[in-house]
Amino acid sequence: MTDQRVGLFFALPAIILLVGILGFPAVAAILQSFNVLWGSGDVPGIANYVQLAMDPQFWQAFRNTTLFVASTVSIHITLGLCVALLLNADVKGKWLFRVTAILPWTVPDVISGILWRFMFDPLAGFVNALLIALGLIGAPIDWLGDPQLAFAAVVFAEGWRGYPFIMLILLAGLQSIGQQQYEAAQLDGASTWQCFLHVTIPNLKPMLLVAAVLDLIWQARLFGLVFGMTSGGPGNATEVMPLLIYRNYFEFFNASYAASMAVVLAAVMLVFAVPYVRSSLRKEA
Repeated sequence: MTDQRVGLFFALPAIILLVGILGFPAVAAILQSFNVLWGSGDVPGIANYVQLAMDPQFWQAFRNTTLFVASTVSIHITLGLCVALLLNADVKGKWLFRVTAILPWTVPDVISGILWRFMFDPLAGFVNALLIALGLIGAPIDWLGDPQLAFAAVVFAEGWRGYPFIMLILLAGLQSIGQQQYEAAQLDGASTWQCFLHVTIPNLKPMLLVAAVLDLIWQARLFGLVFGMTSGGPGNATEVMPLLIYRNYFEFFNASYAASMAVVLAAVMLVFAVPYVRSSLRKEA
C-alpha cells in the first residue's frame, strides 16, 4: 500500500464525518427549498425561487448584505493592514499593543452588538456623550433610529470587531518578509513609500487574497452583531440575509422559503470562494 493510500485510509473517517456534518444539511436545504422534504403539502418545484425574485424584502436584504460586506471587508483590510504595520515596527511595549489590538475579536458578535447598542443609545450612550464633550454635536443623535445612521453604525461596529482577524493574517505575512529585500531596495535608492509599494504589497498579495475571501464569506453570513444591535431595524434598514433567513424560519415558520434564501446566499458565496480554491489547488499542483 502506497503512502498516499495509507494517508487516505487514516483520513477517511474524518472525511466521512465532515461530509456528513456539512453535506447532509446542504443537500437537505436544497431539497427543502424545492418543497421536496417533510411533506409540507406544497407542490414540489421552483415556487419559492419565483417568490424570491418578486419579494422586495428579499432584495432589500440582499442589497443591505452586499453593501455591508463591501463596507466591512474594506474597513477590515485597510485597518488590519495599518495596525499590522504598526505592530510589526520595532517599538517598545509592542506586546501590549498586540493584546489590545486583538481584544475586539475576542468579544462574541452578539455581545458586541448589545454593547454597541448601549453605546449608541441616544440618552445614555457613550458615543453621544463623547461627541458632545468634544463639541462636535450640540444635541444627542438617535443613531439607531435613523435608517442611514443605523446602517453606518452597524458597519462601524463590525469594522471594529472584525479587523483583528485580518490584522493577524497580515502580521504573519509581514514577519515572513526577509529584511534583505528591504535593504536591497534601499541600496537602489527606494524611499520608505516605494519599499511599501514594491516590496511589502507584492509579498502580502497572497495573504491579502486569503484574508479578503475568508472575510467576505464570514461577513455575508454575519448574524449575531446585527441581531444584537438593531434586529434589522429601523424598518428593514439593517436587515441582512442571515437575519431574514432566521425570521422566516423561526418567526414565520416558513422553512422552505428560508431554505431557498439560504441556498441563494450560499451560491453567491461560492461564486467568490470557488475561483480562490481552484487557484490555490493549481499553485499546489
